[in-house]
Amino acid sequence: MKFDLHTHHFRCGHADGNIRDYIEAGIQSGLQAIGISDHSPFLCSEKDQAFPKIYMAKSQLAEYVKEVQELKKEYEGRIDVLLGLETDYFPDYAELYRSTLAPYPFDYLIGSIHNVEGDSIFNRNRWKKLSDARKVEVKQAYYALIQQSARSGMFQILGHIDAMKGNFPAFSDIPADEAIDETLRVIAESNVAIEINTSGKTKLSGGWYPSASILERAHHFGVEVTFGSDAHKPSRVGDDWEEVKAMLKEIGFREWVYFKEKRKIPVAL
Repeated sequence: MKFDLHTHHFRCGHADGNIRDYIEAGIQSGLQAIGISDHSPFLCSEKDQAFPKIYMAKSQLAEYVKEVQELKKEYEGRIDVLLGLETDYFPDYAELYRSTLAPYPFDYLIGSIHNVEGDSIFNRNRWKKLSDARKVEVKQAYYALIQQSARSGMFQILGHIDAMKGNFPAFSDIPADEAIDETLRVIAESNVAIEINTSGKTKLSGGWYPSASILERAHHFGVEVTFGSDAHKPSRVGDDWEEVKAMLKEIGFREWVYFKEKRKIPVAL
């Protein structure tokens, strides 16, 4: 079974195309299931849309859910359309996010860390004046947030768990193996899956999130995996799916998972 659980569309303000475009691209790519998982509204502000080039507006959430539900019915029998959402994890606002999203019939939620110590993980300038010791502290803080998100019980999937390397490839060389291993232990214990996210190839780091070395350690700790292209344009739907599948089999994985009605469904590799 071929699936892609991480796609975006115009509501987030930095993706091209509408939801139907991604579903049609999924069909063309031979998918049996496609997850629609646009960025959740930014709930930490009183504004309806505090960051219009990053998050959908609060007022768009209900219409987003309604549109996906309608398309689920329309495409039934051709492709399984899954209702997802990618949402940041902010510890101080976790309960607000939990209560706001609870009424909606999501098939799954992707929890992603995009901000550490008040700054975007993709801001490569943050590293310029940091000592080696501070770089280690920032990397540890990043993985501490991922651990908290895993323990929160809010998510079925954790998104791009080494994406901080995206615009700063040297991030991977910052020594923090203990923090990564502890994070993988926590993820396994929390029964949350991680995605292999192929959008890393569009960043300075190239390649996928997470790295093969992290995936090898994830396999050691018993972490389950899923697939997401993180497509921000329809042409990337299902990108590198076969290559990711082959790599996982080489590492030793025998299955990966997807989610429907928040139920984990294993699929043989």
